Amino acid sequence: MRILAGLFALIFWLGCGTMNANQRQGSGARDPYLEARKRMVQEQIRARGVKDPRVLAAMEKVPRHEFVPVRFRADAYADQPLPIGMGQTISQPYIVAYMTEQLKLNGDEKVLEVGTGSGYQAAVLAELAREVYTIEIIPELGRRAAETLKRLGYQNVHVRIGDGYRGWPEKAPFDAIIITAAPDHIPEPLIEQLKEGGRMILPVGDVYQELVLVTKTRKGLRKERKIPVRFVPMTGEVAKHPPGEKTDQSAPPQEP
Repeated sequence: MRILAGLFALIFWLGCGTMNANQRQGSGARDPYLEARKRMVQEQIRARGVKDPRVLAAMEKVPRHEFVPVRFRADAYADQPLPIGMGQTISQPYIVAYMTEQLKLNGDEKVLEVGTGSGYQAAVLAELAREVYTIEIIPELGRRAAETLKRLGYQNVHVRIGDGYRGWPEKAPFDAIIITAAPDHIPEPLIEQLKEGGRMILPVGDVYQELVLVTKTRKGLRKERKIPVRFVPMTGEVAKHPPGEKTDQSAPPQEP
């Protein structure tokens, strides 16, 4: 009887471990937010033209509610940005999916994100790329995002605290770059760190902003204006450098 009781306890423990992993990744039948994520993907993202099946699957899997303050979790899958503290927001789900799709990731890329924020965009990228390097200028947000990503099991996301204008030169070149705060021009250091053939998506502007897709070709940069958006402004060194100015990239960001 003791042996049978021990086996039953072991099976129960393993079952609980599986349930917790499913809840943590937001992919199990017991996840109370799963249906909300499915509706989000169908009604907010697929319905507006995002078609990449890998992006749709990532948006359905990543638990957005884990990246917002507890008091806003009831609205985690609503069609809107939400405050995350320090004057910053987590982007609207559709915008996250749209920007991600523009990068055309196939799974083997090294991606740079400037503006970690809550860490949600980094988690989505981590489902689609080999490695994600993300920089946050606000230490409190950077540390919180790093803790959340680690807790959720994202081992291919590397978080640093620092000024994203300089990028992450020791890990360059990058196959793709995404910026989640709006500069008034495309930072030159980030252009330099983009691999030939690579793609960069970012909001550009002050009062009026629009997403710009930059593709680095052998002949130079190809820029495509996409859709109007509203992001928090990019802060830090970006205000000190006019468009086209070369920037010293020698000072690296710090670990959280």
